[in-house]
Amino acid sequence: MVYTLDVQSRKVTIRMLRKLFFILTISLVASCGSSKKKVAQSQPRKISVAAKTTEDPKRERVTVRKSSTVKNSKADDVIDSALKFSGVRYKFGGTTKKGMDCSGLLYVAFGENDIKLPRTSYHMAEEGKNIRVRDVEKGDLLFFKTSKRSKRINHVGMVVSVKGDEIKFVHSSSSRGVIVSSLREGYWNSAFIKATRIL
Repeated sequence: MVYTLDVQSRKVTIRMLRKLFFILTISLVASCGSSKKKVAQSQPRKISVAAKTTEDPKRERVTVRKSSTVKNSKADDVIDSALKFSGVRYKFGGTTKKGMDCSGLLYVAFGENDIKLPRTSYHMAEEGKNIRVRDVEKGDLLFFKTSKRSKRINHVGMVVSVKGDEIKFVHSSSSRGVIVSSLREGYWNSAFIKATRIL
């Protein structure tokens, strides 16, 4: 009988100690969070960095212009019209996306921007002002004689960019259709005859 009471009292004591331990643990965890908040709120805030009151005199103000306000030049508009046909196959006498020849490409590109040009490269070469190749700009025309047998101009392209000594032009090549080429390429350099300015 004494033995039974002793075992039961131990069990009761162990349960009570577990409950007490559980309550103490909860109260410690709960008190840690709240005591930190009270300490942080009761102490005055310290500012370690002073606010900037004046602008740095070394910095200059830069005004940025929005790109939407910059308008394309007439040359840019004509170039954009021509580049829309990039990849269109070559077709003698063609003036549509089904096929174009070199003068047809420029005839359409200038025409879309209300500038009338003759239909053939030979007659286009008679328009505008002759300029030196080192003075060419975007929108100028470049004329070529691509055959040794030909006695007159038979190919035309339009300058799309000039960077340093490299001149790039859009044209319709009989082998590759509407593309952009460089005047530095050996074939086009040797076939070049003259440049003119229409715009």
